[in-house]
Amino acid sequence: MSLGARPLIYLITAGAARDETFLVDRAAIAKTISLAVDLGVPLVQIREKNLCARNLFSLAAEMATIVRGSSTRVLVNDRADIAKAALCDGVHLTSRSLPTATLRKVFGSDFIIGVSTHSREDVGAKRESSDFAVFGPVFESPGKPQPTGFSELNLIAAETEGYPILAIGGITSINYRQAIEAGAAGFAAIRALNDPESLARIVKELKND
Repeated sequence: MSLGARPLIYLITAGAARDETFLVDRAAIAKTISLAVDLGVPLVQIREKNLCARNLFSLAAEMATIVRGSSTRVLVNDRADIAKAALCDGVHLTSRSLPTATLRKVFGSDFIIGVSTHSREDVGAKRESSDFAVFGPVFESPGKPQPTGFSELNLIAAETEGYPILAIGGITSINYRQAIEAGAAGFAAIRALNDPESLARIVKELKND
């Protein structure tokens, strides 16, 4: 499945939404994703782990409506059932999610499956049943393990030609090009892509290349 023109930009929501402030938080996320659609960002992940299932479904359904008819695809973190029910484009699986092969059988080939990976072995085990992988952390990032650096990213990208590997971890508007130069098909980020000025600057710079 085509995920859009490269380099792929993968915006991951900030994870700050809470049930007690849901209406305000939903409006803020809608504003961010609307901007992403306007800028032509190809991939967005709803990663709001603190919401109850009902509110997560409500959020996902609204975001699916916002991206409909655009080139932006919206995925839900971990909850493939909610993603499907809310008419989103796919799911992003963590290391604790159900196996990719199982979900592929259940949801079919048109359902986008992204996976989080941290090693060559991880990529190899998940590649066959998924559409792309994020790999990292490639830079130092708060709360993340020791960064992998670029040598392994470059090696994995070379070994998986045709299968998109997106760099993640410590990506900023200053260093994102280093990940692309190391062979990544694109990059994923939270802080750098949820900031409107940073997001717009990155998209503009890539369009001008």
